[in-house]
Amino acid sequence: MKRKVFWLVFIISLVSASPAWAVQAHGAPEGLYIHQFAHVFFAAAMGIFMYWLKASALTTQPGWRMIRYCALFLLLWNIDAFAAHFLDENLAIVSFERNGLLHMNLSSETQGPFLPALYYFLKMDHLWCVPGMVFLYLGLRRILADQQAKE
Repeated sequence: MKRKVFWLVFIISLVSASPAWAVQAHGAPEGLYIHQFAHVFFAAAMGIFMYWLKASALTTQPGWRMIRYCALFLLLWNIDAFAAHFLDENLAIVSFERNGLLHMNLSSETQGPFLPALYYFLKMDHLWCVPGMVFLYLGLRRILADQQAKE
C-alpha cells in the first residue's frame, strides 16, 4: 500500500511540475538586500573556512581537502548568484523574451552580445553548487571511512 501511495504522489508531482529557475528573483527591495547580504556573508564564511582549514593543516588529510574544495565551489557559487541577482534586479539591462517552451532570446541594447552571454552563464549557478555538494559528500564519506579504519 505504501508503495502505491509513493508512486501515485511521484506521478502527480511529475505531471503537475512547473518551471523552477536556478536563480530566483526577489520582489521587494528589502528581500533582495538581505538576500544579497546573505550571499556576501556566506562567501566570506567559505573564504574564512578555507583559510582556517589550510592554517590548521587539516588539508593534508584527503577528506578535509575535499571539504576545502567544497568551500571553494560554494564561495564561487555565492559570487555567481550575487552577480546574477545584481543583473536581474538592479541593472535590468538584459532583456529576454520567450520563443516557445524551450527557447528564449536574450539581448542587451546597450552592452552588445557579451552581457547576454555572461548573464546566461551566471544563471547556470548549479555549475558551481553541484560540484560543491559532491565534494562535501565525498569529503564527509572519506572522513568517516578514515575514522572507522582507526577503530
